[in-house]
Amino acid sequence: MKGILGRKIGMTQVFTKSGKLIPVTVISIEPNIVTQIKTKENDGYEAIQVGFGNLRDKLATKASMGITNKAGTTPKRFFREFRGVNINDYTVGKEIKADIFTEGEMVDVTGVTKGKGFEGVIKRHNQSRGPMGHGSQYHRSPGSMGTMRPMRVLKGKNLPGHMGCETVTIQNLSIVSIDLENNCILVKGNVPGAKNALVMIRTAVKNADKVNNMEELICYDVTEEAESKDEKVEEKAEAETETVETAEAETAEN
Repeated sequence: MKGILGRKIGMTQVFTKSGKLIPVTVISIEPNIVTQIKTKENDGYEAIQVGFGNLRDKLATKASMGITNKAGTTPKRFFREFRGVNINDYTVGKEIKADIFTEGEMVDVTGVTKGKGFEGVIKRHNQSRGPMGHGSQYHRSPGSMGTMRPMRVLKGKNLPGHMGCETVTIQNLSIVSIDLENNCILVKGNVPGAKNALVMIRTAVKNADKVNNMEELICYDVTEEAESKDEKVEEKAEAETETVETAEAETAEN
């Protein structure tokens, strides 16, 4: 098992050299710091605690600052634990970067879904509305509350209420590309959470050893494009200058 924390930047699409379009979610990966190592002798289980996101000293609690000081790092905004890892491969204060994963590897991504507030049953549970005539007296109501025999509403009844803000895990997502230069991971498909939300990437539980063969992506070198554009502008300016000079010379001769 491997795991890392990141921020969801948003969605985009990439193209393979065979012309296939792949929708991907861009996840920014800042270096994660191992702040604690849990052992069976001290804690009853094995896990590593990881800190993510820098935080000002003024906003950090004394307890969290005590943990980060022992790890020799700055205060962190988020702390999460990863179980099932080999704790012998980690030390307190070690940095975890995006290169722990490989392209084509299957992962599970956990995030908190967008909050929708208080919603009715039509939006929350995808129920159908009633007739919209004025005499129906039933438009967007929840409907029957059940039979009369128990004289109460049965547990599990779909009713209006708070929607969203739930921790959701999307399983078996494939890593399309890893950009170490920009510290980003491209994951195929969608990921729960709003933009800049915290997400947790872990090795897939159901397909831990599966690695897909990923096609080579089309990459555009922005620097070369900018240089070629500048060269074209310079050539155009030179041609215009030569044209003006030629016209002036012909006018002077006449």
